[in-house]
Amino acid sequence: MSKDAASHTPIRLRSGIDGIDNVLGGGLTPHRMYLVEGAPGTGKTTLALQFLLMGVEEGQVGLYITLSETRAELISVANSHGWDISRFTILELLSDEGLDPQFEQTVLHPAEVELGETVRHVIQQVEEIKPSRIVLDSLSELRLLSQNALRYRRQILALKRYFATRACTVLLLDDNKSDPGDVQLHSIAHGVIALDNVVHGYGGNRRRMRIAKMRGIKFREGYHDFTLDTGGIHVYPRLVAAEHHADFDSQVMSTGTQGLDSLLGGGLIPGTNALLIGPSGVGKTTTVVSCLIAALERGERCVYYVFDETLVTLTARCATVGMILQPYVQSGLLTLRQIDPAEISPGEFASDVRNSVEKRGVRYVAIDSLNAYLQAMPGERYLLLQMHELLGYLNQQGVITMLVLGQHGIIGEVQSDIDISYLSDVVILFRYFEHHGEVLTAVTAVKSRANAHERSIRQFRLTNQGIEVGEALRDFEGVLSGLPSYRGSTALLGATEHIIDTSRQ
Repeated sequence: MSKDAASHTPIRLRSGIDGIDNVLGGGLTPHRMYLVEGAPGTGKTTLALQFLLMGVEEGQVGLYITLSETRAELISVANSHGWDISRFTILELLSDEGLDPQFEQTVLHPAEVELGETVRHVIQQVEEIKPSRIVLDSLSELRLLSQNALRYRRQILALKRYFATRACTVLLLDDNKSDPGDVQLHSIAHGVIALDNVVHGYGGNRRRMRIAKMRGIKFREGYHDFTLDTGGIHVYPRLVAAEHHADFDSQVMSTGTQGLDSLLGGGLIPGTNALLIGPSGVGKTTTVVSCLIAALERGERCVYYVFDETLVTLTARCATVGMILQPYVQSGLLTLRQIDPAEISPGEFASDVRNSVEKRGVRYVAIDSLNAYLQAMPGERYLLLQMHELLGYLNQQGVITMLVLGQHGIIGEVQSDIDISYLSDVVILFRYFEHHGEVLTAVTAVKSRANAHERSIRQFRLTNQGIEVGEALRDFEGVLSGLPSYRGSTALLGATEHIIDTSRQ
């Protein structure tokens, strides 16, 4: 970078929330006034406290001006997060002094006097402690004291000019109780951070934020999910796959099962995702686990996101077919994550996947199943677009992704709630079929973008040593009608052996 270019690179101020700094491409422009707006309970106060605490860590003086909450309430909020806010100054302008007759010229008396007193208190405190970071909470009180829109706007402009001359970075908190069409604050503020709290019919609230405006900064637009929990606000920036490119080896990896490798044209290729489709109990989950174990035996890190069942059930039933997961979990190569989709937002889930790939070096990601992920969050619009970005990101990172999609029905016509096959590089289809009074299982690869694959149908079964895929079966009838049966002469797997019950696979 040239010296001229470097001199024009704006210095950024850390907000105290990594996700917001990421969305802004580095942080806030210092010595500016910002508006943080949102309904009560969206996390404005918590965000403001984190902003001031970050300043303390960087050796900057902080000032919290409160017109709506008491000092005790702020301390209580901070204590719930384990924060010590004694390190910055709190100016409480609504104190019990206003109830004493000797303090007739206070903020609790006629508006013409109250507004002037309020501003005087603020200026006096700023002159005394010379803060670098200031929070004004909240503008609702200042709006009421101003009595009319013109006086309110002029007062905000006056404060903006004053703070700019004192090299202060200011957050103004507003609870959105004014006229929704009143955007005069947006025009005055250098930037606007909007917080939102969405309530669905079931499950926890979904919190999200967006940068409504930010002058002089290229930022990531749109909504970004965030959580408000012990420890503060955590923002999960919206995933944009195009921003994440990595070099990787595209050598074909074995699934650990010879017949399945042959069906797929050699195995699975890094940077692709495979979708396993079939009715309940057909063996989709066990196939995914078998592929993961093959990767684990090569020393590759894997993560398995389980939506449909408990981890205890998963590990127990894998053990019945000879797939012991616990040693890999204990070694750290395998991470099992049980996900409650009613309590997690798509942004938080995508962030967890990113952390697994970028911080822990995971090379295999399994999601079981898409039914729970996509259906348990019916209030989340554009969920398929978010899945598209997530799969695009994983592909560009050279990760092998395995997705499980259950279909309705056991025999006859089976249907899917969603069609995600167009997002998948490999599609593996499982079906039950009838042969001499027995219900057996068939598997075929119906799509592969990365390599040439077989178009044949093979028998699939579960044994005490894992999964087994047989030779190609040429004489199927009724596959397209949904009632396949096999009338050929090719020997079937375990024709005289006991077949394991797959009702829970």
